[in-house]
Amino acid sequence: RFQIQRGKTDPTSYKSLGDCFRTIFQREGLLGFYKGIFPPILAETPKRAVKFFTFEQYKKLLGYASLPPGLAFAVAGLGSGLTEAVVVNPFEVVKVTLQTNRNAFTEQPSSFVQARQIIKTDGLGLQGLNKGLTATLGRHGVFNMVYFGFYFNVKNILPVNKDPNLEFLRKFGIGLVSGTIASIINIPFDVAKSRIQGPQPVPGEIKYRTCFKTMATVYKEEGLLALYKGLVPKIMRLGPG
Repeated sequence: RFQIQRGKTDPTSYKSLGDCFRTIFQREGLLGFYKGIFPPILAETPKRAVKFFTFEQYKKLLGYASLPPGLAFAVAGLGSGLTEAVVVNPFEVVKVTLQTNRNAFTEQPSSFVQARQIIKTDGLGLQGLNKGLTATLGRHGVFNMVYFGFYFNVKNILPVNKDPNLEFLRKFGIGLVSGTIASIINIPFDVAKSRIQGPQPVPGEIKYRTCFKTMATVYKEEGLLALYKGLVPKIMRLGPG
C-alpha cells in the first residue's frame, strides 16, 4: 500500500510507514490489512513450484554451456524469475486493485468479481489482467537472479556445520542476507509495478505506463528515495521467507 501512493500531492498520502498502518486500521479496520490476500494465496503454490522447478531446469541447461558455477546459478535464477513473473502477474493486478480500494474489507468486491471486472473492462492483455508485466518481469527476474546467485555461491563457500542447529542457522542466515540484498536491488521494479497496476493520479489519463519510464517519472517528481518505498516491510516479508 505504501508503494502505491503518488507523493505528497496524493490526497490519501501516508506520512510514514507507521502512519500507513494507523490510517488503514482507523479507516478500514483490522481486516483492511488483509485486502487482496486471496490472489497471493492462490498464486503461492504454483509460483513456488514454477520458481524452483524452472531454476533446476535452467541450471541443467546451463550445464551444457560450461559457465562458471557462480554465473550459472545467477542466470538460472534470472530465467526462473522471468518464468515465475508470467504466472503471478495476473494475480498481482487483482491484488493491487483490491488493496487500493479504500472501502471497508466487507464492502469491497471479491477477488473473482474483481478479476472478471478487469477482464470485462480492459481484457487479458497489457492494459488489463497482464498490466505491468514488464515491471513484474524485472521484479522477479532481478530478485531471483540475485537471490539464487548469492545464496548458492555463499553456501558453497561457508563450511557445513555438523551440529544440525548451527547448520540451520547457517542456511537461514545466508537466506536472510540473500533475500535482503535481492529486495534492496529489485525494489524500484516493485514500486514501478505498483504504480502501473494501481490507480492513476488523474482518472482517465494513464501516467504510469511502462516500467522504466515510470521509474524515471517517480525519480524526477519524488526523488530517489521514492523508488525505495516499502523497503522495510518488503525485507521483513522476503528476508526471512
